Amino acid sequence: MVETHKRSIVKAITWRIVAVIITTTVVYLFTKEAVLSISIGSVDTLIKLFGYYFHERMWNKTKFGRGKIEYHI
Repeated sequence: MVETHKRSIVKAITWRIVAVIITTTVVYLFTKEAVLSISIGSVDTLIKLFGYYFHERMWNKTKFGRGKIEYHI
């Protein structure tokens, strides 16, 4: 089964929602500055959202670690 572009996009978005919460929280814990935390979390999300999408698409093109599907009737 091949992963669709739509699935890769949705996976990237949902993961980035989780990740931005983590990044923003960690930055806030270190700096105690909400605006800085949100700014870093936002920029980090934009960069990594595109990086994740292209990473997923590249892995989808490789056969590494995939087996053949055998059908038994």
